[in-house]
Amino acid sequence: MSPVTPAQPHPLAPEWLSLPEDANALRPDEWASDVQRGEDGELTVAGVGVRALAEEFGTPLFVMSEADFRLRARTFREAFSQAFREIGTEADVFYAGKAFLCTSVVRWAAEEGLNLDTCSAGEMLVGQRGGMPGERMGLHGNNKSRAEIARALDFGLSRIVTDSLAELALVEEVAASKGVTAPVMLRLKPGVHAHTHEAISTAHEDQKFGLSMVAEDGDRRSEAHEAAARAHASEHLELLGVHAHVGSQIFEPTGFELTAEKLLTFLGEFRDEHGVELPELDLGGGYGIAYTEADAPKAALDLARASAAVVQRVCSALSLTVPRISIEPGRAIVGSTTFTLYEAGTIKDVRVDDAGRSALRRYVAVDGGMSDNPRPVLYDADYSAVLASRSSQDAGMLSRVVGKHCESGDIVVKDVYLPADVRAGDLLAVPGTGAYCWALSSNYNYLTRPAVAAVADGRARLIVRRETEEDLLSRDLG
Repeated sequence: MSPVTPAQPHPLAPEWLSLPEDANALRPDEWASDVQRGEDGELTVAGVGVRALAEEFGTPLFVMSEADFRLRARTFREAFSQAFREIGTEADVFYAGKAFLCTSVVRWAAEEGLNLDTCSAGEMLVGQRGGMPGERMGLHGNNKSRAEIARALDFGLSRIVTDSLAELALVEEVAASKGVTAPVMLRLKPGVHAHTHEAISTAHEDQKFGLSMVAEDGDRRSEAHEAAARAHASEHLELLGVHAHVGSQIFEPTGFELTAEKLLTFLGEFRDEHGVELPELDLGGGYGIAYTEADAPKAALDLARASAAVVQRVCSALSLTVPRISIEPGRAIVGSTTFTLYEAGTIKDVRVDDAGRSALRRYVAVDGGMSDNPRPVLYDADYSAVLASRSSQDAGMLSRVVGKHCESGDIVVKDVYLPADVRAGDLLAVPGTGAYCWALSSNYNYLTRPAVAAVADGRARLIVRRETEEDLLSRDLG
């Protein structure tokens, strides 16, 4: 029996959301490669069904495919190594730990040949506990403490990406106190405005990150040129090169290409002034993934070849030796490896009158929400969802998946066609939640933060346990 489909799209649906021919179908771009439906319609990952996962570990639950994480890590490493080897240099992939980090993920990344990008003392500690060698780790951040800088030096990190003149001076001071030389890169603001949400666009002038490449009126050199000169002259700093990060969830390579061109031009200016070619260039991360059908991510090899082409062209024009390249993908590696499993609760239909249109919108409440996925609230992020515990022959009904928090903005999925017979007790799965969901999770309304289960070869295990109510009270001193 074929699923019943309504005759036309819902009048309240956004333009990008198409009416599904089959509400049970999975769009491959949104899911880990080993997620599929079983014969009875139940969603499985690496052969493990979601009903068993919910019974063993509870909901909400982050469900991660270990094999898919490894595949995406390996794909990025091989793609960028190949593309840049073809133009005579090497490329390093630093997994951006801020997207999602635990010791198991660190171990997988290390075993697949990735390095680790951290931005706090805690992330460095997780990296060390997970077995990542210090020489394969880097430290970011716009306000590093003295203790964090000291830890980076003690761990033997390969780079400290400095964000301001004041921070450069602090790194120099801490290195001098220890009698060591700190390897540093300079984070620059190339003035490239990424086509993404303002809160995750990070390379234009009016924001907190980086050293300006624009000289003020009357100044001979920019802040970035001054920082490079100071680092080059210091006996306790080793200037490796420069870095930029244009933003997150970016699909077109244009921003990365413009960034590469501006940073390479800077390296050429540094060579002309100081007679030295800096050996490294970090192009950051921010590659987008598919959260909904509106998203069309590029293949890793396409991204790599686009960047390599502009690096080769600009270096040739400037008679500059092609530097060693590094990138910092986080979301692009971990985002689609994971889905969040929820149990549906209250379901209600609400009549909406909007611009002369009147229609019913279904609200499906789940047992989590903005405490385990704040991205829709923070960034207006869109997600998708499917009925996971079974299949359905009912037509898709425009639905809004909401959480259980005391906020009207507590929305997990703004618009999705779910089968009309979704009921309390059903399991729903929201794909693409591997990045910046667990990492940004909170205890709002005193909910415990979810567990993370990794699935591989037909077996599931916890890699991060669920918080308990005892955990919630453990820091309350009465």
